[in-house]
Amino acid sequence: MLSKPLMTVHEVAEVLKVSEDTVREWIHAKSLRAIKFGREWRVAVRDLESFLNAHANRDPTTG
Repeated sequence: MLSKPLMTVHEVAEVLKVSEDTVREWIHAKSLRAIKFGREWRVAVRDLESFLNAHANRDPTTG
């Protein structure tokens, strides 16, 4: 069972305040891990969190 829901490309774009095309580019470049269901992509919340952590410009533990 999934502990966290899967997000659509639209939902990811809304959360990050970027275009859906940008999210799709990240997916196709394999920067953002996603799962394809038919013609649609879904992103696990944990994968979005990992993507954001990997692209952060500072260590959140250092304040």
